[in-house]
Amino acid sequence: MRHRPLFIAAAALLPLAVAPASSQTPPSAQSVQQLRARRDSLERVLQEIAIVDRKVMVPMRDGVRMQADIYRPRNATGPVPIIFSRTPYNFNFWDVRLGAPADMTSQIDAVRRGYAMIIMNERGHFFSEGNYDILGPPTTDGYDAIQWMSAQPWANGKVGLIGCSSTAEWQMAVAAMGPTGLGTIIPQGFGAGVGRVGPFYEQGNWYRGGAVQMLFIAWLYGEQNQVRPMFPSNLTQEQLIRAAKSFDLAQQAPPIDWSQALRHLPEMDIIKAVDGPRGIFADSMPGIATGGAMIKRTPNDPAWYRGGLFHDNMVINVPGLWFMSWYDVSVGPNLATYNHVRKTARPDIANQQYAVIAPTLHCAYTRATENTIVGERSMGDARLDYSALTYGWFDHFLKGENNRLLDTLPKVRYFTMGANKWQTADQWPPAGAQTLSYYLSSGGKANSLHGDGVLATTPPKEDKPDTFTYDPMNPVPSYGGNVCCTGNAVQGGSFDQRKMEERDDILVYTSPPLAEGMEVSGPVELTLYVSSDARDTDFTVKLIDVAPDGTAWNLDETIQRVRYREGYDKEVMMEPGKTYKVTLGPMTTSNFFAAGHRIRIEVSSSNFPRFDRNMNTGGRNYDETTGVVARNVVHHSRKFPAELKLTVVRKTTS
Repeated sequence: MRHRPLFIAAAALLPLAVAPASSQTPPSAQSVQQLRARRDSLERVLQEIAIVDRKVMVPMRDGVRMQADIYRPRNATGPVPIIFSRTPYNFNFWDVRLGAPADMTSQIDAVRRGYAMIIMNERGHFFSEGNYDILGPPTTDGYDAIQWMSAQPWANGKVGLIGCSSTAEWQMAVAAMGPTGLGTIIPQGFGAGVGRVGPFYEQGNWYRGGAVQMLFIAWLYGEQNQVRPMFPSNLTQEQLIRAAKSFDLAQQAPPIDWSQALRHLPEMDIIKAVDGPRGIFADSMPGIATGGAMIKRTPNDPAWYRGGLFHDNMVINVPGLWFMSWYDVSVGPNLATYNHVRKTARPDIANQQYAVIAPTLHCAYTRATENTIVGERSMGDARLDYSALTYGWFDHFLKGENNRLLDTLPKVRYFTMGANKWQTADQWPPAGAQTLSYYLSSGGKANSLHGDGVLATTPPKEDKPDTFTYDPMNPVPSYGGNVCCTGNAVQGGSFDQRKMEERDDILVYTSPPLAEGMEVSGPVELTLYVSSDARDTDFTVKLIDVAPDGTAWNLDETIQRVRYREGYDKEVMMEPGKTYKVTLGPMTTSNFFAAGHRIRIEVSSSNFPRFDRNMNTGGRNYDETTGVVARNVVHHSRKFPAELKLTVVRKTTS
């Protein structure tokens, strides 16, 4: 089935590093002319069917104004519902470089379906006023915007939210505030809006296991634009519209080679070292809600609770259609949030929470094809008719149509890799899922693909520990994975890991070939028993599906900073000679391990620059330039039962 992106802000990937212009083939004069003609044609259609109201400056409760573009049906016979996207990204109606209108396909589609569509920039971006803080605090901005638009005389009082990534992440905390008029939310790839939920203390994907996820350093380089062009506040709407055809305010920052830039030490100076702007990443900003200086915070710092993040002390009582993907950075926190909302909402609203989990990269749902390749691995036909699904949802909750969508919609529609098919369930994990344990074992030489590490069904009697050296100056490079937004530093997706497994600082544990197929759908947890000669270090893990020919496809990955093994509200350093139990935060996946395949995990102490390097000193890490080499040990025996717990769905899968 064919489908197209739902909305500009909803479905687009938002790259953060730009390739040098010399590497791009300039479009031909003929193609430019054809594109201009098409855009002009779309704009004419839009003007015919819609009342277009651009560069509307909407005041917030503190007087700061947010800029919005509004498109609503010209021939509506009564009040209409609103589809609202709020974003930090550029949606200027005029393509300044092309010299023609922007693509108005999504706006036309919404208007033709009887909706008003409103797109608004977050505080501190483009034509919106004020200073930027991630997710646009104060959270009241989103609340005030929904209240304002639902009260417009042409509106039916119902607002639906949709968007992916930063256009989704603000939705949950605002929905928990219960603004009048909010009818439903459709958050997509929304993990950076999740603060603390269930076992995850990620504070908006800033951390995993207490280690910094470096994606935000590359992302904030292009977003923390506290010094930016601004128009006088007394300009008329007409003047702003005219100005927008000359100035879209999009910055053209120099391209950065993030594969090298992220190696800079100290970590807090990475943006400074590439001559990036001052802002919330490393600099104190007393004028904003969270105060800035994000890199200096601990995982449970009070500042995380003063911003726009959703935490598990909040309750959402709004119907939700939640979109996630297996190779996104945030699928674990996303699923935990979905389950939390179903558990804590009013019973009628809890029953109106639905989820879709695709096998794609971040926000790449609509890019699935008949042969969807994610990294190097084929997922087969992973398409869905997202347009029909989302508009059917909006028609039900915003127009009140009895379209019977919910009669047939599964609570959870998830794609199982390996089997390469969509499946359905009433809950996550699927009902009847059971825990299956494997135990790490070796003769003491699990180092690399050529070592003797195995996954066994019982722990070994004696401890023959595996030892490796972790040097922060020579970390294990990230290769594929569940990631986004790191520019050219990490390519997300599934790749054959065998070339990485040649390294001696990676311990490799592999099961025997499976006699019959096994579906793993749900959380995957690893408990290690470790020791080190360093005061603090990290332990990493990757879950891998090994095909009969040896190809090793990565499924998910995680990390644990050992100082946080007893909780994220305290730091407890290690002592030489002592062995510590460390349970890594759960991974999650849906993968069918076919008969003859093997289950594998890799254990190491770095996955860089997916996660930042632990300098092993026990210091603050973010301000250090010199680390120490750690000799790290993984124990496994009856006394130290290093255990991999898989969530297995016992059903016939072909």
